[in-house]
Formats: sequence, C-alpha cells, structure tokens
Amino acid sequence: MTATEPAISHDEVDLDGVLHVIDQHSDVLFTWDYERSRPALVKLYEKAKTSQWNASTDLDWSTAVDLEKIVAESQAAFADVDPLRTDPDSPLRSWSEAQWIEFGINMQTYALSQFLHGEQGALICTGLITATVPWIDAKYYAATQVMDEARHVEVFARYIEEKMGGAFPINANLGGLLDDIVADSRWDITYLGMQIMVEGLALAAFGFMQALTTEPLLKQLLRYVMSDEARHVAFGVLSLQEYYQELGAAEIRERQEFAYEAAVALQRRMMGPDVFARMGADPDEVTRWIDEKGDPGQQLFQMMLFSKIVPNCRKLGILDAGDGWLRTKFEELNIIQFEHLVDTTEEYGTLDAVAADLAV
Repeated sequence: MTATEPAISHDEVDLDGVLHVIDQHSDVLFTWDYERSRPALVKLYEKAKTSQWNASTDLDWSTAVDLEKIVAESQAAFADVDPLRTDPDSPLRSWSEAQWIEFGINMQTYALSQFLHGEQGALICTGLITATVPWIDAKYYAATQVMDEARHVEVFARYIEEKMGGAFPINANLGGLLDDIVADSRWDITYLGMQIMVEGLALAAFGFMQALTTEPLLKQLLRYVMSDEARHVAFGVLSLQEYYQELGAAEIRERQEFAYEAAVALQRRMMGPDVFARMGADPDEVTRWIDEKGDPGQQLFQMMLFSKIVPNCRKLGILDAGDGWLRTKFEELNIIQFEHLVDTTEEYGTLDAVAADLAV
C-alpha cells in the first residue's frame, strides 16, 4: 500500500457497518454541591483551559510526507538484526525490499489507525464521565477533556486520510476492550479502563513514536497530543486514588481483574494481524512464529508500552491490594519492572511545570 492507496475505500463504506451500537445503562448524576473541594483537580482544570490548541492552525498541513523514504531510512537501521528478515525459518524471509517497505508503511498506518480508534473511545468515555462522576471538579475537568479528545480524533483522522491514504479497521482486542469499558455501568471502571489503561498505554506509545519518527508533521502532532494525554492520565489517577480508598476487598479485586484483562487486550492490539493478511501472509503463522522464536525488539516495545500503566496502578493502590493478585499477573506479563517509575500525577498532574505543555 502506498500513501495514495487507502486501506478502506470510502466508496465501499456501508453505514450499517460503520455505526457500532453499545447498550449502555449508567446512572446520570447531578450534583448540587458546587464547592471546589479538590485542589488537585482544580489545578488540572485551570491548566487544561490555558493549554488548548487548534489542529487546523497550529499544525502545518502543507508538509509533504514521503512515506517510502521515511520507512526505508527507519528499516535500514534494523534490517540486519530483525529476525523476521534474517532468520532462515522466518515465514517472511522471501520478501523483497519493496515488500518490506510496503509492510513498514502498512504497520505505520495500522498503528496510527488504532490510535485514532482509541481516541474516539476516549471521546465517548469522557462524555460519559461528565454525566456519571459525582464531583463537580471532575465534571469540569472532564468537559475540557471531551474537547481534547475531539481534537485528537480530528487530527489523527486528517493525518491518516491526507498523508497515508486511509485507516485500517479497529483491532478486535481494542474494540472488545472499548465495548467493555463503555458498557460497564460503574463510573470508576470508565476511568480505570480509559484514563489509566488505554490512555496510559497511548501516552507511552506516543512518546516512543514521537522520539523515533523523523517526519516533522507527525512529530509535532504527537507532541501536541502528548501534552493533553498527560493531563488525562493524571486526571484518572487523582480521581480514582481517592475513590479506591473507600472500596472493600471484593470490589478492589474486581478492579484488579479488569486492569489485568485490559492489559492483555492492549498488549495484543499491537500485533497487526490485519497487516500480515493484507500483505498476503498468514497472520496466525507469523504470530505463532514470533511467539515461538521471539522478537527482542518487538518484545521490548510491547513491554515498554506499560511504563505508564504499572506505576499508576501502584499509585492507585491496586497493584498490591489484597493478596497482591495484580502484581503477580503483571509479573507474568513481564511488566512489573516499571512499577517504580514516576507516576503521572507526580510527572504532570500536580507539579507547577506540567510537562512544559505545547513545547514543540
């Protein structure tokens, strides 16, 4: 696929296939208590109001994007050590250089497409939070995040359409997780699933991509989005930390199990089976080979995506709550080593310098 060959043709779109309906029954909460009682959320809200940016005017959309050149340069640094390319038993060993470049473009498009779909999930979930959270300070902040998420959907959709030719469908694991988050009637599960798990992983993923890409428009786009996402994750931590202190052991265990299942789903969403299928390879065969042989670079990337999630779960108190069930599960996923990294409230949410927002 090239930048002019869309992954999804708009001429073939069926509205019935585009719209996705979830039966959602949550209590809508009004509060008549308007006292500003949570200083950390007040501070975050004030920061959000002064950190808005305009995707139409603050990014240079006239920037030319040469995907083949960018991918070729990126692949050149790792071609000799990539087992999918070098191992004689690799199911992709016979691919030509042109096929590997096409694969790289597809993978880039696939990753950005999942970001796009995840951002719409965040848009939906934050709208729910404004209606279901019981505190006025949280409602105020959530309203600013709704605007942030709409802007993120806009900017990723525009970049993928104009610079990459069109989006891939949502990954089944990510789609199932978003369904579970939205369908659950408990407001704190919306927070936990979206603000901590999905947004936490996205923040780490954006950071890696922003550091590695040489494409100037994408680099700037990701920097703007990251400045918003940091506040979003901090919002989740600040809100849930208070609430989870009030829950009993059985309720905490339910949250631990949800966090673990979300982590597994998020880990699998980056495998890209749709890409292998589009390239004519058997996705099950390729995935099985990677699982058996191991891909050190891919494994490191997968693990590092949880560098925000694990310390934030520790901050919430659910990592070691009860018998430490979640710690054990994170050890099995080989991501527990991130637990002592700085959590997002320390890094962004309650400090005076909130990640130097919008510094590009």
